[in-house]
Amino acid sequence: MSEYHIPVMLEECLEGLQIRPDGVYVDVTFGGGGHSRAIVEKLAGKGHLYSFDQDPDAERNGEDEVFQKGTFTFVRSNFRYLRNWMRYHGVEKVDGILADLGVSSHHLDDATRGFAFRLDAPLDMRMNTRDGMTAADLLNNAPEEEIARILSLYGELKQARRMAAAIAKRRQSQPILTTGDLQSVLLPMIDPRAQKKELAQAFQALRIEVNHEMQALEEMLEAAVECLAPEGRLVVMTYHSLEDRIVKNVIRSGRPDGKEEKDFYGRSLAPLKAVNNKPILPTDEEIDRNPRARSAKLRIATKPIKR
Repeated sequence: MSEYHIPVMLEECLEGLQIRPDGVYVDVTFGGGGHSRAIVEKLAGKGHLYSFDQDPDAERNGEDEVFQKGTFTFVRSNFRYLRNWMRYHGVEKVDGILADLGVSSHHLDDATRGFAFRLDAPLDMRMNTRDGMTAADLLNNAPEEEIARILSLYGELKQARRMAAAIAKRRQSQPILTTGDLQSVLLPMIDPRAQKKELAQAFQALRIEVNHEMQALEEMLEAAVECLAPEGRLVVMTYHSLEDRIVKNVIRSGRPDGKEEKDFYGRSLAPLKAVNNKPILPTDEEIDRNPRARSAKLRIATKPIKR
């Protein structure tokens, strides 16, 4: 298997899952297969791993020999359909679910995908290249107010309105088709000292919208709660505050908005219980080896047995 990206906090993820050789597990973000490979190597007998990815490039990583032993199934799908696919495969409950929500270094380094501002490429940004709207489609057709909302909400950019106005003005005379086109529109509004950070935030915002990442995450987490067996583990790695807030809220209350429901006696009805009250962070040594880990936060929850 070619190097796709180095898995982040691998040992911490495996420890969080508490893998049993005969257990059934799901990796909803297969990517380069690093986490999945380590899980499969711990399985035996009736043990099985189902790994999800909608990216054709990721699917090719599932052809590696370690995944051909009968303990592995690749699911070509967005993880928002977790519950449907488990039913399709006849799986009622699973013992652990892993989600690494970061964009792989493969995507950032592939000049044809348009994920990174440092490479001049078509503004695509779709995880599933077979279907859906590209970032160029969005920038050239969405209302100015909608673009401002996306840049503000998902990119947390203070200049979101000005940026959206500049995009709307530019597309009247010339379509915005490449990462270079977009940079030329945004750079005049960015302090040179914050150039890399704010460009990354803008590209992140567009990627999130193009792939409906927040909606898919909420649906996946809802499905995960239903699919987990009693004492099953949910292990989720986030890379920015928006997704981390959703994960934290679901673990704490069972709802993405964090609104906690209680029974008649005032007891929480949250279906999960946090294993680590504070997120696990990568070590300095790991960040040195893998800069992608710098912003990672790992949250682990379990599904308590109902008394």
